Amino acid sequence: MIRRVLILAFAIAWPAGEALAQMTVQILRGMAESVPIAVVPLAWDGTGPAPWDVAATVQADLERSGRFRPLPRGQLIEQPHAAADVDVADWRMLKVDYVLVGRLAPVAGGRYELRYELVSVASGERLLGTAVPVDATALKRASHRVSDAVYEKILGVRGAFATRIAYVAVDGPVTKRRFRLIVSDADGANEHVVFESPDPIMSPAWAPDGRSLAYVSFHSGLAAIYVQTLSTGAQVQVSARSGINGAPSFSPDGQRLALALSRRDGNVDVYVLTLATQQLQRLTEDPAIDTEPAWAPDGRSLYFTSDRAGAPQVYNVGLEAGARARRVTFEGGYNARPRVSPDGRSLAVVTLDRGAYRIATVDTQRGGLQVLSGGQLDESPTFAPNGADILYTSRVGGRDTLAIVSSDGRVQQKIAASSGELREPAWSPFLP
Repeated sequence: MIRRVLILAFAIAWPAGEALAQMTVQILRGMAESVPIAVVPLAWDGTGPAPWDVAATVQADLERSGRFRPLPRGQLIEQPHAAADVDVADWRMLKVDYVLVGRLAPVAGGRYELRYELVSVASGERLLGTAVPVDATALKRASHRVSDAVYEKILGVRGAFATRIAYVAVDGPVTKRRFRLIVSDADGANEHVVFESPDPIMSPAWAPDGRSLAYVSFHSGLAAIYVQTLSTGAQVQVSARSGINGAPSFSPDGQRLALALSRRDGNVDVYVLTLATQQLQRLTEDPAIDTEPAWAPDGRSLYFTSDRAGAPQVYNVGLEAGARARRVTFEGGYNARPRVSPDGRSLAVVTLDRGAYRIATVDTQRGGLQVLSGGQLDESPTFAPNGADILYTSRVGGRDTLAIVSSDGRVQQKIAASSGELREPAWSPFLP
């Protein structure tokens, strides 16, 4: 079964698809106790039409999360624009728990002031009240930040609507495939092609500051690892050693990469590469295949996949000299591709469940495993930076697409393109 690990980490025989189109998000299952909220269209204090519908973006974000149940605009009984004008008795009749109101106004220098307030219908208390200046080109991102603030205030967890995702899109016929590394907003909008090649692109990984991506590309003829700065497009080759160069993962301080290499002995092992000096530290030396490293949040150890026990399982090894790897997963005959939650308390893994490959979480202390997804071939999990959701690849109808499941399994979403294939997702850290 270790062959499956190598397929996940290094395979180059990708199925072909068609041209990539705009992604759409479909909620397959939300929380039964989703929070009812009214998002009132913001007042526009300028002339002509408003430059952006902030409330529509916020409503879409909250609804897409599966944790909120926004009131449809057609059911709004009134449209107040300040907390003082919210009549909680009226909203209570509609069984709404919260009301979000605000205004958008032009200010000097071609900028805008975005003002919003969140009111609790139960108490009448103003829970949020903020005014922020916004550039004309950043109104959508500012809207996502409003969603983040509302999400955090009500649920107590930082929102991740203003983050981004990276993924690989594959299209074209078998004889003329096209691979594109794409970065988009977390809702799938504002797609930007980071790198494009007729040869496979794999394993994108975000730097902790969100400014660059590491990935594997075969465009030089052999597997090599690159780091690319998103703002400039500058691409630097950081590992093109003989054999396998795969599965890059940035350290929490951004100064090192964990990666899987096959050196002179031909065996695949986990290494740590210091980017500034190109110094390599070998962490595993077992005859088994050790691959798919992922850093613990404290930067002191790595989780990885190994078949040293006869089948793929997850292990942890410290960075200190002579550290011995310890096995982490014991439940089930196959657990691979570990990704660590931001708080370090759980791992997202690919597990073999009743004959299908699915996404599960593993408690890093107690070892218990919870299967979250229900597909036949689900892989490549990646945590949202708040730990609330897991983005992954799922094969549906013979084609790879993206999906999201909450870390407790209660919310499920599908992200699909009208054509083409989407795979190898990576969720960004929180962005400035």
